[in-house]
Amino acid sequence: MTRNEKIAPYVISVANVFQTIPSLALLGFLIFIFGIGNDNAICALVMYAMLPVLQNTYTGIKNVDKATVQAAKGMGMTNFQILMKVQIPLALPVIISGVRVASVWIIGTAALAAAIGGGGLGRLIFSGLSLIRDEIIFAGALPATLLALLTDMVLKKFQKYTTPEERAKRIAKKMKVNFNH
Repeated sequence: MTRNEKIAPYVISVANVFQTIPSLALLGFLIFIFGIGNDNAICALVMYAMLPVLQNTYTGIKNVDKATVQAAKGMGMTNFQILMKVQIPLALPVIISGVRVASVWIIGTAALAAAIGGGGLGRLIFSGLSLIRDEIIFAGALPATLLALLTDMVLKKFQKYTTPEERAKRIAKKMKVNFNH
């Protein structure tokens, strides 16, 4: 998309459409394609993850400083080398931000997969709802919530770890150690 700006709005719009379909409705629609079970749930979760990952990847790469890209071109790098060695590393914190959002959404939405035979913690939640037993609902909701929070926390640390500032600190520290020996 960053190489062909004309398609970017269309690709993002398609991803946006999947995001606007209510979770249970999407799972229901996919029964006609994948049947009942995990395949259906996995497909729906991938569709829900597309928008934040796609949007943040596109935004991150587009916002890499133009002078940096020009310097890479001046050094003789190909477009693929510029993408892999310059743009993606510099855009990585923004890309990971999209992965963070998608991960938390997916963990929350995955509980609904139990409605179409997908299993997981949603089974406890649905059982608790049908039996009107709060403790069973809680037994499914608490681990899902903790998993979402833990995932967000780990990805937040990784996001910070990939910032240019943190990389520069690690390189400087490494150089200092090497110079002392």
